[in-house]
Amino acid sequence: MDGKFLDNDIEKVVAADRAHVWHHLSQHKPYETSDPRIIVEGKGMRVWDQHGKEHLDGVSGGVWTVNVGYGRERIANAVRDQLIKLNYFAGSAGSIPGAMFSERIIAKMPGLSRIYYTNSGSEANEKAFKMVRQIAHKRYGGKKHKILYRDRDYHGTTIACLSAGGQQERNAQYGPYTPGFVAVPHCLEYRAQWDLSGEEYGLAAANAIEEVILREGPDTVGAICLEPVTAGGGVIVPPEGYWPRVQEICRKYDILLHIDEVVCGLGRTGTWFGYQNYGVEPDFVTMAKGVASGYAAIACCATSERVFDMFKDDASDPMNYFRDISTFGGCTAGPAAALENMNIIEEEGLLKNTLEMGDYMLDELRALKDKHEVIGDVRGKGLFLGAELVTDRTTKEPMDEKKVAAVTGDCMAQGVIIGMTNRSIPGFNNTLCYSPALIATKDDIDEMISATDKALTKVFG
Repeated sequence: MDGKFLDNDIEKVVAADRAHVWHHLSQHKPYETSDPRIIVEGKGMRVWDQHGKEHLDGVSGGVWTVNVGYGRERIANAVRDQLIKLNYFAGSAGSIPGAMFSERIIAKMPGLSRIYYTNSGSEANEKAFKMVRQIAHKRYGGKKHKILYRDRDYHGTTIACLSAGGQQERNAQYGPYTPGFVAVPHCLEYRAQWDLSGEEYGLAAANAIEEVILREGPDTVGAICLEPVTAGGGVIVPPEGYWPRVQEICRKYDILLHIDEVVCGLGRTGTWFGYQNYGVEPDFVTMAKGVASGYAAIACCATSERVFDMFKDDASDPMNYFRDISTFGGCTAGPAAALENMNIIEEEGLLKNTLEMGDYMLDELRALKDKHEVIGDVRGKGLFLGAELVTDRTTKEPMDEKKVAAVTGDCMAQGVIIGMTNRSIPGFNNTLCYSPALIATKDDIDEMISATDKALTKVFG
């Protein structure tokens, strides 16, 4: 760290945290007798806690966010300069960074043309859902309102987003849910639902979507919302043939394609957006986390001009436009930070680095699989990787999540932060997750792999 807290200062911080902060994804009973972890500083790929202990961050801020690493003064300075000039005005008017970032990001998204600003990925997805529902009422008498979602995918924390979420354990105890959301099967070949492989499996998984559409009635289905690579549901890379067939099905039945890029967007898979690995043309793309690498809150719902035109085709109708607001969508810090974030990605060649380091890390994970029988499968795209742990490779029985957590806990003790699927799929919270910043080097990856190797040996022998 660059500086140190005095003991009495940090004790006050820890006490205030324990007394008043409600942490995400955390059981707080242990904090009655032990201290919560406070992260006090970050630089590059490293963070330091309240004890001064250094950690290599292999999950980009815990939830796949800090794509360009910590301590980027140029982003902080851009935000500061913008806040002094204009910090906020409601999205009913424009701002300079809002206009400039929209132009810049749309240039990376051929076929899309409009950006609707929000403050979180959940809210961005809600905007797309509301657009689909309003289109259904405007054009189809309300009938074509159903939204399909995929088992194991995750789209946010609001009730509507949970209604579109395929992670049953994450959804548990938050119902009743919003009607009109319908599940389709996942596409994880390792957990095969059909006796097929490769492209044939991909086609079968996509055709299963068509079966759901036909069951529900194509005239009732307005959109399908999918992650390009499933994140918290187990780091699932779709098989060959899957995405082109999904696109074909959407066009066949006039179904809007909504791709949730909250995790994959802004370089995580080695392309600006994950869907660009597969040659598809979405109607909606939602993004958040890596858009500004966590330096400011920003999320966006991008749409095609075709979608945008549906909300201005009858200016005489007072109900014709998209009657929505996002208060903090009017903040200027987000797009100001996002512009500098894009500059860094381009100037430092981070998309190329992500591809190269991703290939290297995938090979290293495969080597770990050769060494440790508990690793049943490794998979990923770019610097977005997973290792699924099992008790038996033949039966593929998932490893007990407490033992998976023991692996991540041991890595943490070694000073390396990795993740795992957490309260997602009942019985399948068994995948180790890696998503280091796009600046990762071979030395960083070697350190993550070494820590995982030692942890697996300690927990499983």
